[in-house]
Amino acid sequence: MTRLPTGPPTRRTVLGSALASGAAVTAGLTLGGETAVAAPAADSDLDTDVDSAAPAAGPGGRVRTGAEVAAAGGWSGLRGTRLGIFSNPTGILPDARHIVDDLALHDELEIVGVFGPEHGFRGSAQAGGSEGDTTDPRTGLPVFDAYGANQTKLAELFTKSGAQTMVFDIQDVGARFYTYIWTLYNSMVAAARLGLNYVVLDRPNPVGGRVDGAMMTPGYTSGVGAKEIVQQHGMTVGELARFFNGEFLPAEAGRSVDLEVVRVKGWRPDSRAQEYTPLWPPPSPNMPTADTALVYVGTCFFEGTNLSEGRGTTRPFEMIGAPYLDYHWGDRLGARGLPGVEFREAYFVPTFNKYVDEACAGVQMHVTDARAFEPVPTAVAMLVEARKYAEFEWRYDSYDPVRPYWIDKLSGSPRMRTMIDSGADVAEVVGAWQEEVRAFDARRQRYLLYSGRRA
Repeated sequence: MTRLPTGPPTRRTVLGSALASGAAVTAGLTLGGETAVAAPAADSDLDTDVDSAAPAAGPGGRVRTGAEVAAAGGWSGLRGTRLGIFSNPTGILPDARHIVDDLALHDELEIVGVFGPEHGFRGSAQAGGSEGDTTDPRTGLPVFDAYGANQTKLAELFTKSGAQTMVFDIQDVGARFYTYIWTLYNSMVAAARLGLNYVVLDRPNPVGGRVDGAMMTPGYTSGVGAKEIVQQHGMTVGELARFFNGEFLPAEAGRSVDLEVVRVKGWRPDSRAQEYTPLWPPPSPNMPTADTALVYVGTCFFEGTNLSEGRGTTRPFEMIGAPYLDYHWGDRLGARGLPGVEFREAYFVPTFNKYVDEACAGVQMHVTDARAFEPVPTAVAMLVEARKYAEFEWRYDSYDPVRPYWIDKLSGSPRMRTMIDSGADVAEVVGAWQEEVRAFDARRQRYLLYSGRRA
């Protein structure tokens, strides 16, 4: 393997042979002939380089991920720097090969470490678990366990690996409580403090660009919501990285990170993954399909209750129920006429997690119109109707006596829980955060990269 420079990373070394060959570079890194756009400074104007004439992705539409764009150029923009790769089973190319496997075939590249998030680099661990530090058997590369690592620990891991440039390629699902975006954030802070470069190989948001749900409040931040964003953020990981870089890093890291985003091509934010995704490697063990991602943005709320969220079934987050429920719950939900979804009376016996080997009554959600479906208000309606059962309880975590209700960490504050407990209906609960949604939507505009209606 070719030995590369050992000096501090610079934009010139990251661009490597792209600059050496005289390739044009506009506002960022050129990989595979496509221009990536760097995050703007907090007070600068944004030139998004958006092709407003790009067609919306649809059935048979061609969407090229940032990884595919970079690979098409032989990863030329990653030469001349020591690479640390954040990825998991979703970091694949169109032929289903993992990007790390492909990168490792290029002798002109130097990968010094792979960093695994929750569930691990190869994805074998269940929720709340990881694969530990190991050596990847396919590539022989060292794999560092980054799950649960704070910013200080991540900086130690980056220093130990000798990385100069961190590369992030993980499929997000568009919800604040999905932990990969906080791995992204914490690793960006650590990289900024060390003066490293950061490259995001962007992927579409599978649930589109709609913004919804309550804002996280500072007193309820955690690993499922570390900073103040709304529940359904409506951004790709590349757009989120830009938002983090402009809004949060200067205060937390003392500076922004040297960020490059390799844009997705052919995607519009009014599309859903069901319309364009030929491959869906599960981002986590309980996210088996793109349909799961669509409902998860709302039904993850049921982790904060004594209802099963469907873990231990073949349709997690779509099958919701409990031993004490009955067919009336589904009937009442169906009578609400919620857009884009039907509720089928369902019975299931979980094989792990809540109610192992107990028969649960409830519903299976069937999304009939992915664009009309509203995951957050739908989940609120499900909670409102479930709360009418005397046996319903909010999950209580005794290890955190100051903030004992898990639902408050998921929803961002006690507001939703206390409103539902007091008898508020869906419109009142959802209406309580509409101003927060509008303010967040306005705040994020300068960091967006893709044109099209965000709905």
